[in-house]
Amino acid sequence: MFKKTTSVCFATLRQLRQIRHSVPSSTLQTLVVSLVLNMLDFGKALLVGLPAYLIRRLQAVQNVSARLIHQLRRFDHISNTLVSLHWQRVPGRIEYKIAVLIYKVLHGLAPRYLGPLTRVADLPGRGALLPASTNRLHIPPVRLSTVGTRAFSVAGPSIWNNLPEDITSSGTLYTFCHRLKMHLFQRHS
Repeated sequence: MFKKTTSVCFATLRQLRQIRHSVPSSTLQTLVVSLVLNMLDFGKALLVGLPAYLIRRLQAVQNVSARLIHQLRRFDHISNTLVSLHWQRVPGRIEYKIAVLIYKVLHGLAPRYLGPLTRVADLPGRGALLPASTNRLHIPPVRLSTVGTRAFSVAGPSIWNNLPEDITSSGTLYTFCHRLKMHLFQRHS
């Protein structure tokens, strides 16, 4: 599945490269986002914990997309281009997707079947040391560190617990997404 997705993305980019001089830049950006990046973003929750060489392959698709939009050469620096497009790097995009999904689960905005996969940490002595409601989630133990840490029930709470308190305690989804995006831009840039 992964190989097919990346090969389809690269084939689509080759086709878009042929028409890049015939369409305005804004139209080309819309086409790249809708045909390539949406394909990469589909199923992001499944990409947690991928090996680095596969993440680099996904990042290559995103970099080629940004170069196509801004008409850069192959070896031009890409970081400033990604920032100008407001695109997260691939690890940041994966974390963003998982964190938003966890926020929705905790606030009743996600499908009910995801609810049992996350639960608030029940710490001993919590009543004396912490407020009654904590934003920390319980991370279940895993047997296989290679596969077990990729499960949503483990990866989601791990990502959530690594976020600062001011982000996890956001009152609305919009505020949460905005703060999370800024945090991830700072961390992954």
